[in-house]
Amino acid sequence: MDILSIVTQLGSGMLSTLSIFFLTLLFSLPLGLLVCFGRMSNWRPFRKLSKDSSSGKLVSGLANFRPVQWLIKIYISIMRGTPLMLQLFVVFYAPYYVFGISINSSFRFYAVLIGFSLNYAAYFAEIYRSGIQSIPVGQYEASSVLGYSRAQTFCKIIFPQMVKRVVPAVTNEVITLVKDTSLAFAIAYQEMFTTAKQIAAAETSIMPLFVAGVFYYIFNFVVAFVMERVEKKLDYYQ
Repeated sequence: MDILSIVTQLGSGMLSTLSIFFLTLLFSLPLGLLVCFGRMSNWRPFRKLSKDSSSGKLVSGLANFRPVQWLIKIYISIMRGTPLMLQLFVVFYAPYYVFGISINSSFRFYAVLIGFSLNYAAYFAEIYRSGIQSIPVGQYEASSVLGYSRAQTFCKIIFPQMVKRVVPAVTNEVITLVKDTSLAFAIAYQEMFTTAKQIAAAETSIMPLFVAGVFYYIFNFVVAFVMERVEKKLDYYQ
């Protein structure tokens, strides 16, 4: 087989891989910010109750209970502590085995997007949190003195600095995402690497796998180049 023929046959798989990549970023980046807010939430439902009570041990113990933060910690722990392949299985088969909803082949793509987005949102949330917590406390105090609200402080002062600081870590996750798209084969979704394996088996040649490898490398090279340009663009001070 010549390389042009292999590339032509891999075309649909390449489009599927690109779809997974871009749509996962589209959903997971903003979702990660919401998860980050939940992870840093200080909402305590029993704080008022503890002030009004007469120093009861049970109530005072619950005074520091932060349910949102606790639930988000569990979510992040599960997403980071279990294989992405297993998470794809759960997302794809849960509607049938848990809710009795029949699933069909068209649901595979949505299951891939949901699984990837939930997984990467957990990683992005921790990256965002590290960036936000690296901002000096003086920034918040200065914005308070200037009369900024919490929303204005975050949008105009904290968020721009956080983006600049987390770009290298986000770049690593984005590069990993390019390679992780091949895990969609776990629920029989036809992405590029699966297509390459099928062509290699049919033609008894490993050349399709090498072509797929070159595609992943070029894709990652482009991603790294773009993110490096973004990082330099944000390097407006040393």
